[in-house]
Amino acid sequence: MTGRLTALILLSVCPAVRLSAQTAQPGKLTYDKWCAGCHGDTGKGDGYGAAFMLPRPRDFTLGVFQIRTTASGELPTDADLFRVVEEGMPGTAMPAWKSRLSKQEQADVIAYLKTFSQFFKGAAPKPLEFGKAPGGGGGPAGIAEGREVFRKLECFKCHGEAGRGDGKSAPSLKDDSGQPIRAADLTHSWTFNGGADVEQIYARLRTGLDGTPMPSFSDVIASKVITEEQLWRVAQYVRSLSPARTPEPREVIPAALVAGKLPSGPEDSLWARVEPAYVPLVGQIIQKPRWFLPTVDGVWVRSVHNGSRIALLLTWHDPSRSPDPAWDQWLGRIAQAAPGADGPIPSTQGPDRMMVQFPRQVAEESEWPYFLQGSARRPAYLVRWSSDSDRVEEGVSTGLGRFAPGSGTPRWSHAARFDKGEWQLQLTAAFVPSDTSAAPAFRTGEAIPIAFFAADGSNGEGEVRGSISAWYSVYLQTPTPVTVYVEPILAGLLTAGLGVFAIIRAQRRGTRAGGANPEGS
Repeated sequence: MTGRLTALILLSVCPAVRLSAQTAQPGKLTYDKWCAGCHGDTGKGDGYGAAFMLPRPRDFTLGVFQIRTTASGELPTDADLFRVVEEGMPGTAMPAWKSRLSKQEQADVIAYLKTFSQFFKGAAPKPLEFGKAPGGGGGPAGIAEGREVFRKLECFKCHGEAGRGDGKSAPSLKDDSGQPIRAADLTHSWTFNGGADVEQIYARLRTGLDGTPMPSFSDVIASKVITEEQLWRVAQYVRSLSPARTPEPREVIPAALVAGKLPSGPEDSLWARVEPAYVPLVGQIIQKPRWFLPTVDGVWVRSVHNGSRIALLLTWHDPSRSPDPAWDQWLGRIAQAAPGADGPIPSTQGPDRMMVQFPRQVAEESEWPYFLQGSARRPAYLVRWSSDSDRVEEGVSTGLGRFAPGSGTPRWSHAARFDKGEWQLQLTAAFVPSDTSAAPAFRTGEAIPIAFFAADGSNGEGEVRGSISAWYSVYLQTPTPVTVYVEPILAGLLTAGLGVFAIIRAQRRGTRAGGANPEGS
């Protein structure tokens, strides 16, 4: 609204401005208002927000586009551009504009951004024909075939054996402008910037992502190294690595009641029977030093308790077990790619970290501390784990980076493991701490506020730079009362008894009626 009001004022007081606005491309005002901040006034991808983003915003003057239905090296069709403007590009800073811009505004802004490149003055590009996915691809045989072709094409060199973006080439990846670029985590389909459907994944395999290390495999088909059907199997395999549905964060994480011992570690089979809850994480951009380029974008949380102790299993993806010398070059390029960072990026890798935050007191009437590790007025209780020493500290935090370790008997035990780009950390503690004034006591039937902070040491992150969550709650489930099982049975028996009674009574009435009129009606 402010941008439009400013434009109207200028048009009313300055005829020259009015004339230029009337003769300009209709999409220019829309572009200047919504797009120039990232893509720049002249479309070179150098807007004031560009320095805080990876990958960088598109440079329209180059005529190089990632998401297309055209061959590698070709321009996108207008339909391709519309799709990106409408739906955005998940996993990047490009949002969806379908709820903000009308169809006409989208058409106008697309026409305007095409004026930035001379390449669009040529003939309109033609989309490729992709056909349809072969049947049976979702079954074990089709998935297994796709996995074999995935290996044959050496996709694991970037994306990793388990598809988590931790391949041996991942630390050295960069785009055509020399900026570091992460290999996609194929287990997080909701972050695929070209869409998460099998058809959309196949389109990316056929067209490649121009300007990035992701190639097109159309030539591999043309040279008969693999068939189109086999490439479809790869798309089906890639889709199978992610959950069937995009995870939806829930404010309450249930902690199931179990009998006897709690899980002994992340590999305990009991965890496989516990449904995980997804907690999204975002860069810590609230307090300096802010961080706009985080690695970890979410953590899966499982929780169980036995009435006196609680166990949490935290799972998150990180392509490096920091510190890792193979990732030194990545850290160097991240430092160069983040000129907008507050203060210098560390020149050496630190450890990976996970911090779990609670209020010091858990009560309905108590005020929760500031979710960014508390404050001096209302401190938070913090449990901190780091990968270098593989140890857990617990204590009081009065703000970001202001942590004071506790001096009492350790409350939390832990077990951690790293495998193919994935950390798993189990934390276990007694409900009641030795010092209830410094740490919260837990009770069944109660929701425990909880928040998370994760840091990737190979990405220049540490105690204050990393990924954060808002407050969530872990609910300690109570034993199911016997009445829950007995009452439905009693209700069923009572209903059945009443039914039988009604039938018998109706039959008796019919018999009496028959005796009174033996010839019938």
